[in-house]
Amino acid sequence: QVQLVESGGGLVQAGGSLRLSCAASGSIFGILNMAWYRQAPGKERELVAIVNAGGGTTYANSVKGRFTVSRDHAKNTAYLQMNSLEPEDTAVYLCNAQNVRTRDMFWGRGTQVTVSA
Repeated sequence: QVQLVESGGGLVQAGGSLRLSCAASGSIFGILNMAWYRQAPGKERELVAIVNAGGGTTYANSVKGRFTVSRDHAKNTAYLQMNSLEPEDTAVYLCNAQNVRTRDMFWGRGTQVTVSA
């Protein structure tokens, strides 16, 4: 099965930036829709952004204009560029992949993002 490994989380001041990476194992990256979710303590998991297999993107209203999702097929990696970070963005960010042919889904373990005021 597909293995997903996130990296790039950390502590940043409000207004700062981070870039998260999600490296996918295997040889089917080209048919994976890639998504980023986040989950803060006491809150439900929230869809943040999607970059589908064809490159189209979708964003949650809360991050539009601040976050950019992308992918590099040569590196089997999806990215989430986060700018103008706010304390409300503090959460564990999780990478998700969906096989567009089988609809199988895979999850990474997550990376912590903490934004201080």
